Amino acid sequence: MLQDLTGLDPVKDIPLDSKEVMSLFQNTEALGVTPEDLGGCKLGALGIPEFGTDFAMQMLIDAKPKYFSDLVRISGLSHGTDVWLGNAKDLILSGQATIQTAICCRDDIMIYLINMGMDPSLSFTTMESVRKGKGLKPEMEEAMKAVGVPDWYIWSCKKIKYMFPKAHAAAYVMMAWRIAYCKVNYPLAYYAAYFSIRASAFSYEIMCQGQQHLEAVMADYKKRSDSLSQKEQASLKDMKLVQEMYARGFEFLPIDLFKAHSRNFQIMDGKIMPSLNSIDGLGEKAADAIVEAAKKGPFLSKDDFRERSKASKTIVELLDTLGILGDLPESNQISLFDFMVG
Repeated sequence: MLQDLTGLDPVKDIPLDSKEVMSLFQNTEALGVTPEDLGGCKLGALGIPEFGTDFAMQMLIDAKPKYFSDLVRISGLSHGTDVWLGNAKDLILSGQATIQTAICCRDDIMIYLINMGMDPSLSFTTMESVRKGKGLKPEMEEAMKAVGVPDWYIWSCKKIKYMFPKAHAAAYVMMAWRIAYCKVNYPLAYYAAYFSIRASAFSYEIMCQGQQHLEAVMADYKKRSDSLSQKEQASLKDMKLVQEMYARGFEFLPIDLFKAHSRNFQIMDGKIMPSLNSIDGLGEKAADAIVEAAKKGPFLSKDDFRERSKASKTIVELLDTLGILGDLPESNQISLFDFMVG
């Protein structure tokens, strides 16, 4: 969707050495906002695949990545088992290791051991044993000590249950980086694509009625943080991206029945037009039916809208409450009184 909206060729047109993109994983400056604008979020990585969750962002804060290669290592850590928590995180925070020297992907072990002077074949079998969670055999540990491998490195190997391949991590990070590039340089396209594809609980009623309304709902959710339903938790995740969008100075357009898409958000006049199915209670099929009905010309009344779109009475009332039906009369029929007065 980002390719369609921007016309970019992600391989040819997006550099993998942009300082602004790298900064998203360090602070919020490239977005032109402060953490205070984002409810305390310290990074610009919200909504970036692989790096947008609270857990992943805390990893970024702890690991302090400086280079693209560091992000690949963090991706390896986040997909391994017993590689970060109780392992690399402790080593990095205690100063025994850095993101560059900690074991992050399975390949790191073999390459490091070969560089230390260990037999290449034994280096490979050691990597295979560790990455499958089988630990170190006595001969492996002896060979590691013989070439000067530090104790913390041997300790780390023994803790690992599963390790991610570096090539897989690199592919994930390249994809995430290209999306992050659009977030910095094509913000409207980024938010339109995110809300269309990734948002799982977007609510037109909550999120598209202006920044003040959104902030009020978020404040209420914060008070009830321990008792939020699963849907509310998912909605809060989407609200954070909307909060960021508003903080960056972008806005939504009210839904127009004759312009809105049933499922995708669109860019219009420097703003974003939400999709019809972003309205709570309006499913994709109902939204599709409204779009098809709108293609056949203006609606004469609410009755006409209900008849042509097959929308339920509840949906018609909801759309009317939200102001989406405008000033449509209830019925097509003109009373005799209106006719006489006319």
